[in-house]
Amino acid sequence: MATTTDGTTAAPPPAQADPYALRAEDARPAPETFGGRVRHLGPGLVLSAAVVGSGELITTTSLGAKAGFALLWLVIVSTAVKVWVQMELARWTILNGRPALDGFRDVGPRIGRLSWINWLWIGMDFAKMFQRGGIIGGTAAACSILLPIHGAALSTSSLTIWAIIVTGAAILILQTGKYPVVERVEVIGITLKTIITFGLALALPFTAFGYGPEQFADGLSFQIPAGTVGIALAMFGITGVGADEMTTYTYWCLEKGYARWTGPDDGTEERAQRAEGWLKVMRLDVAVSWVICTICTLSFYVIGASVLHPQGLVPEGNGMITTLSHIYTDTLGPWAEYLFLAGAIAVLFSVTVASSASVPRLWTNTLGLLGVINWKDMRVRTRTIRILTCALPPVWMCIFLWVQSPVLMVQIGGIGGGIFLLAVVVAVWRLRYTGVPPRFRANPWLTAALVMSSVAILFLGVYGVLDTLELTPGS
Repeated sequence: MATTTDGTTAAPPPAQADPYALRAEDARPAPETFGGRVRHLGPGLVLSAAVVGSGELITTTSLGAKAGFALLWLVIVSTAVKVWVQMELARWTILNGRPALDGFRDVGPRIGRLSWINWLWIGMDFAKMFQRGGIIGGTAAACSILLPIHGAALSTSSLTIWAIIVTGAAILILQTGKYPVVERVEVIGITLKTIITFGLALALPFTAFGYGPEQFADGLSFQIPAGTVGIALAMFGITGVGADEMTTYTYWCLEKGYARWTGPDDGTEERAQRAEGWLKVMRLDVAVSWVICTICTLSFYVIGASVLHPQGLVPEGNGMITTLSHIYTDTLGPWAEYLFLAGAIAVLFSVTVASSASVPRLWTNTLGLLGVINWKDMRVRTRTIRILTCALPPVWMCIFLWVQSPVLMVQIGGIGGGIFLLAVVVAVWRLRYTGVPPRFRANPWLTAALVMSSVAILFLGVYGVLDTLELTPGS
């Protein structure tokens, strides 16, 4: 107990509430007005900042550069169909107060202490390490071109030093490990990304790289040109809300407070109404995130198809940043290279921050499921997250320094995410009927949307895998 200046004894500050624990005293009614719901948004914006980065700036732009407008339809489908699976998984989390990886363990069969889906996530995350390394590499390349070290842009020494700086900066920002810090950083990042990218896409018709209705008509013909299957599969896995982002979103919903404010399920009507209210907030949060992701993804694709494709420029290797800079220099002039580099650094670095914040949480939860740590002990959980926040980003950085091909690395992660997405669809339907009361799944429109989303994901996922196998020598 502390003593105040007037000699009285002051009560100690209240302990921080555990966002992963449901207590009756933490429950609160949800806002009933649109403005009130807007004030409680956040997880979707953090998710958007993570999504609108590597997939859009690198993979989607590369796909536009390679295929032109022909795969515009796939971009639209990719961003539209996954959101309903994300929403369903988040609903289960809010009603049960459990994160996604914990729920996946309930979907048998089990292999040891974990479900097959948990093991698949572990395998997928190793593939995603290449993607995260590619993001660090892309950021380092942009920094190296903007401010070369040792006088040579994109030299091994310059890239190495900048990769270390980028990785260290992300770790320093996240030292507190608290959700509000992540939210503030990522909201600023996604706002800048959306304004810059959408503005450039709208300005293209007034340049030499304009587009018109005929290009959009070609892009909606539902074709996959020869030679683009691999990158198309990667793009479907990585653009929009990917399987790993869906999984991560449940953790941000918990840390924001949606489940804690809903409270434990005591079977009362009051709790059911609170749940319905916070689910409405979550759906608005998802909708805002979807709009942002769709606008940015379409903008990046149109930019690649309009500017890079006619010139035969496809981003590859460490020269990716130089190739992508043509988006700005060829439309606005040589001076715009600096604008592009600054934007690329902001886009890619915010993704690194988001990954450095989210992945340690998922691995900490996995260690808890394996019995290595006590996930329910808040101090142990927080300490483990901080340790992994310092340990994982350097691993991703080392992978980049080994491979040094950001585009390929991001595509590897995208393919891994596309495969994991099929498993998440299976898990969502299982959890829907084992952990969501009939009252909360009675809306026929949401059910129909989930059905169409699941069918589209399964069809495109299986089609992409089979096409990839057919194109593999010796298969």
